Amino acid sequence: MKTYQSMSKMELEQLKAELQAKYKDFQGKGLKLDMSRGKPSKEQLDLSMGMMDVLNSSTELVCEEGTDCRNYGILEGIQEARELLGQISEVPAENIIIYGNSSLNIMYDTISRSFTHGVMGYTPWCRLDKVKFLCPVPGYDRHFAITETFGIEMIPIPMTPNGPDMDLVEQYVSNDEAVKGIWCVPKYSNPQGITYSDETVRRFAHLTPAAPDFRLYWDNAYSVHHLYPDQQAFCLEILEECKKAGNPDLVYKFTSTSKISFPGSGVAAIAASENNLKDIKKQLKLQTIGHDKLNQLRHVRFFKNLDGIHEHMMKHADIMRPKFEAVEKVLDQELGGLGIGSYIKPLGGYFISFDALDGCAKAIVKMAKDAGVIMTDAGATYPYGLDPHDSNIRIAPSFPSPEDLALATDLFVLCVKLVSIDKILENK
Repeated sequence: MKTYQSMSKMELEQLKAELQAKYKDFQGKGLKLDMSRGKPSKEQLDLSMGMMDVLNSSTELVCEEGTDCRNYGILEGIQEARELLGQISEVPAENIIIYGNSSLNIMYDTISRSFTHGVMGYTPWCRLDKVKFLCPVPGYDRHFAITETFGIEMIPIPMTPNGPDMDLVEQYVSNDEAVKGIWCVPKYSNPQGITYSDETVRRFAHLTPAAPDFRLYWDNAYSVHHLYPDQQAFCLEILEECKKAGNPDLVYKFTSTSKISFPGSGVAAIAASENNLKDIKKQLKLQTIGHDKLNQLRHVRFFKNLDGIHEHMMKHADIMRPKFEAVEKVLDQELGGLGIGSYIKPLGGYFISFDALDGCAKAIVKMAKDAGVIMTDAGATYPYGLDPHDSNIRIAPSFPSPEDLALATDLFVLCVKLVSIDKILENK
């Protein structure tokens, strides 16, 4: 099989004409398929419907501590929920504060609190001339949106197969006191599906920040989201590693059940050191008297423990795995050996990260949209939406059916081929 770069101009033009005819056929199908966001499918949501029957008007609604969950109280969350979310986060319950349904909300609040009140007594960021954040790329667009909203300067840090480029991370963190944090998705990263190596986690734990209020923003979004029962990634627990390194206050760790139970009605939590939690609660107690304890109780009584979570997540995997494999099969069959694109096969998480030829991503996404398939905007995986290579495209296989996914991926690879031919012809 010839690579596209090795073809003659005549061969490429002939192939382009054939592919354009196929693309025109796709345009006539009236497709309306969405692969833009990592939303669970209806089948996945149905897995948690039993949770709706756990509580009713005759249920005992008193938690283990003796508090009536219908009433005010328990700022940190009920003990059994702290234990369950602690198990998911791999930390003791005393290191957990339970919030509402969204870990993204906690991350936003954490940045906002740092701006208005500072971190553990240090100068509020709003009084500083410059605040900077490190952003592993490609990364999670909603992380970048939060820091952009607050006017924080974002510094891209390239991802490697073992996690962020730690030489760069250490250079920035050690030498620039304006660098206040780094966004991290340590397990099955968004969008590449990379899990940080032991060495990477330990280097994070041993950082020597120039800024005493520097923190790791450790988004543990996919800790139990494996695709394969026999190929589960392992990531060292960051709070424990920071404690061993003499840096117990270095990290905020976020988690939620958003893609475990119901994304709109899950339970979210932050894990941190005793000092960090004390600092957080100073403001939290003015924001709320306590989050939704009935929902916390509902989750605990449905899942019971970590074994219940793992059993539930294998059901998710059985739904997700065929979808990922449907996309990967088309990518392998249609693009393998052509030299016009590559992807990382993930073992968990919610995305497939595809890299096209430089200068092609925006055109591919637009061409797919014009034929009825919506992808994540090209550039979204970079701060400010600016991919310097215009090459990375995030594919989200979770929501459509496997059949629709195969069809959408057929169109996607057709767009990759057509845009790649145009790019190569420019240089012939």
